[in-house]
Amino acid sequence: MKTQLKDHLALTKKEWNGTVVLLVLIALVLAAPYAYQWYHKDNTINVTVFNNAIAALNNANRRPLNAPETPRNVLFKFDPNTITAGGWQKLGITAKQAAVIKNYTAKGGRFRKAADLQKIYGLTKVDYARLAPFIIIPQSRAKPSIVIELNAADSSALTKIEGIGPAYAKRILYYRQRLGGFVNKEQLKEVFGMDDLKYDEIKNQVRADAGRIRKININTVTFDKLRPMPYLNYKQVNAIIEYRNQHGDYISMRDLENIAIIDADILRKIGPYLIYK
Repeated sequence: MKTQLKDHLALTKKEWNGTVVLLVLIALVLAAPYAYQWYHKDNTINVTVFNNAIAALNNANRRPLNAPETPRNVLFKFDPNTITAGGWQKLGITAKQAAVIKNYTAKGGRFRKAADLQKIYGLTKVDYARLAPFIIIPQSRAKPSIVIELNAADSSALTKIEGIGPAYAKRILYYRQRLGGFVNKEQLKEVFGMDDLKYDEIKNQVRADAGRIRKININTVTFDKLRPMPYLNYKQVNAIIEYRNQHGDYISMRDLENIAIIDADILRKIGPYLIYK
């Protein structure tokens, strides 16, 4: 039994050397932190140097610590018709709002009085109240009054209207063609992109001669000829044609009242354009 135990615990010379090396490595690992602390003492923080570094950082990235507060938005007198997008942003208007305003003036829009600014989409009542006292709109010299008749004007004539550029002129002519002419100038509000602000700007420069509109013979018009009328949708045009096919010619507006899907408001709008022959 002793012989077997001795055989298990006996070490060869090679194994003994390996054990010694292993013990030496373990001792070195355990002693390393103490040796490092002995040879590398912690340096004391120099408070003056630290404070100087903080001050330099403040000077580089923002105003000095002892400088007076600067207001975020600087209010100044301005003309909304000429101020740049950057100028709007200095007044506290967002870049998106500034882009909307500049797009409006670029297309010929004009602010004639301070209150016109309230009609800009996205501009809050708070913004207007803050900016209103600083708005200055120079009074331009009176120009010879020009009144354009909408049903006879071509694109060149329409662009003589202050506030109407080539794009708006093209839209007005396209809508006039579909409509058959303007019975009254208020119908301009139905033109794509014509909001109340734009209409108020041009309404005194235009008129509509209802005698120039193109009439529609409701008893002979085809589906394709009636379809462009902007006041009627596909189903309503089809109903007008089908009712005529089933009941014969229309005698008056009262016959159209029998078509269920055409209400009084639509009849009022299309009435001036219809003739019964």
